[in-house]
Amino acid sequence: MTDMAMPARGKAAVGPKYLYFQMALVCLAVAFLGFLPTYWIPMAQGTAQFDPVIHIHGMIFFAWTLFFVFQTWIGATGQVARHRAVGLIGVSLATAMVIFGVILSVHVMRGAAAHGKPEAGIRLAVVPLTNIALFAVLMVAAFINTRRPEWHKRLMLLAAISILGAPIVRWFFVLGHVSRPPPIIVPLESEAVVVLLCLVAILRDWRFTGKLHPAWLWGFGGVVGVRLLQATIGPTPAWHAIAVFVSGLAG
Repeated sequence: MTDMAMPARGKAAVGPKYLYFQMALVCLAVAFLGFLPTYWIPMAQGTAQFDPVIHIHGMIFFAWTLFFVFQTWIGATGQVARHRAVGLIGVSLATAMVIFGVILSVHVMRGAAAHGKPEAGIRLAVVPLTNIALFAVLMVAAFINTRRPEWHKRLMLLAAISILGAPIVRWFFVLGHVSRPPPIIVPLESEAVVVLLCLVAILRDWRFTGKLHPAWLWGFGGVVGVRLLQATIGPTPAWHAIAVFVSGLAG
């Protein structure tokens, strides 16, 4: 009986080794393919006409995604010391992401106001602002738990997936399911994909380890909770006041 049980335990130990690296590659593919028709192709053709803040925002976010793939790779290959040594790069990129995420949200609100639609811009801003806030919370929690790798890696992956709504919604632009600009709340289809990617990671980990780690419960609860929040507070006076305050902070 002991000899028969050993392979199962060995499989459980080896199975999730590359889970986070594989999921990081999925995040990279989603980010690249999502922006391919609306950003990368116009850039390659020299037809892109974007404000500098959009370019900076895009480059920082994509750089972090590439870095996340690199970090999960060296983690999967057992280079723990190296993984920790370059971790401050991730902290710096994540901090820049939060800053430029807020700046871009303000940019969108002011752009909508310039086109005579200030209220639409304020209501739309609930999506990027709450998403970047969730990303910040998950990243802080992950960094606090660097000495608890089972928590750290799960929270990092959920943070990476949580910001994929922007590239995913562009799939629906191309398919014609969503008109430009998007509605006040990001379409249900794109949010369903974000939730599905989280569930794929959770279920694969559960399959290999045989248990549901509490980091998944907290992080996934945040991902779902923020999306429910977006659907309820966007049109409210309270959100209007918050958005106007954030816009004022940007100068």
